[in-house]
Amino acid sequence: MTNNNENINKNLSQKILEFLGLRSSIIAMLFMVILVGMGENMAERYLPIYLIALGGGALSVGFLNGMDNLLSALYSFPGGYLSDKLGYKRALLVFNLIAIVGYLVVIFIPTWWAVFVGAVLFLSWSAISLPATMSLVASVLPKNKHTMGVSMHSLIRRIPMALGPLVGGVLIAWKGEIVGVKYAFIYALLFAIIALVLQQIFVEDQQKVGRAEVNPIKLFKQMSTGFRKLLVADILIRFCEQIPYAFMAIWVINNNGISPVIFGVLTTIEMVTAMLVYIPVAYLADRGSKKPYVAITFVFFTLFPVILMLSKNFWMFALAFFIRGLKEFGEPTRKTMIMDLAPEGQKAGMFGLYYLLRDVIVSLAAFSAGFLWNISPQVNFLVAFGFGLAGTLFFILFGEDMANPRKTNE
Repeated sequence: MTNNNENINKNLSQKILEFLGLRSSIIAMLFMVILVGMGENMAERYLPIYLIALGGGALSVGFLNGMDNLLSALYSFPGGYLSDKLGYKRALLVFNLIAIVGYLVVIFIPTWWAVFVGAVLFLSWSAISLPATMSLVASVLPKNKHTMGVSMHSLIRRIPMALGPLVGGVLIAWKGEIVGVKYAFIYALLFAIIALVLQQIFVEDQQKVGRAEVNPIKLFKQMSTGFRKLLVADILIRFCEQIPYAFMAIWVINNNGISPVIFGVLTTIEMVTAMLVYIPVAYLADRGSKKPYVAITFVFFTLFPVILMLSKNFWMFALAFFIRGLKEFGEPTRKTMIMDLAPEGQKAGMFGLYYLLRDVIVSLAAFSAGFLWNISPQVNFLVAFGFGLAGTLFFILFGEDMANPRKTNE
């Protein structure tokens, strides 16, 4: 009887792992995401406070924010190139070592200028490692589990996003702004080293390394029509997202009298909503057509600025942030479509080029947002809605579909 129960439990556990796409390489990658993500969010989140405490001044904080956005865009392509050139396992090793060196610089040179030197190395780890991570998912999992694998990555990375700032805040409260942040970087360093070891032991080697293309223009010419259409639609949608992004807190708190604490509650509603939709949507998207899920996601992106503009009380704002959480409905599916539409052997490089082009162009939205807000908040929100509507209609009318068979050879 005991053996039967053990066999039942073992089979059930195996089915759950298979359903979630949790093979050993994927599990190791997810632990890496948690560990390095904890370092990112408990140390880097408080860099502005650290800079001011070291005498950097307000201009240094603004420069750091600009550098973060720029590096996130520029690192995407070299991250993809190195993944195609070295294979995802070796590429992730290189990226972790780069971050570790950056942490060491900040830990051992406690000056404001050293923060910028170190930040160049660790600030955009997520951006530079994302193509390799997506390549790992595409290589390790069968095609009918790609969206589930990407969804698990998106779900798990929200754990350090929630816990990291809390731990960092406790360290600052305990040791003060300078020593507390330094302790946070020491822990970030330790977590990165542990992640590196786990990744090298448990992530399987890539069976076939592709032909890496170092010239982004040549790679751009290899983009399929469907790939380019998805990129155009996504750029329009990100304009919709970024135009009101920096002004959300101002609109909610300053313009409508909602307290900062309640704004935190609204953000929690968004996060919880996103986490709840990942797995069921991934299951459905992996079983058939992917285009409808991406289109629905684009609809939620488009609706958010209008609902936010019309909100005047807590319940309306709760609805707005619930809709903002639903924008994650098909985001893993969109990333899966990028990988599926990219040519074999250059998937990571093409993924990185996609993000490079998208984020550089979309950065223009951040510059235009302030001018639109100065005209009026309503103009800001409605222009964002217009871009969202254009992107959604373009994708529905012209975007290509990707469908997976229900069963593939494992």
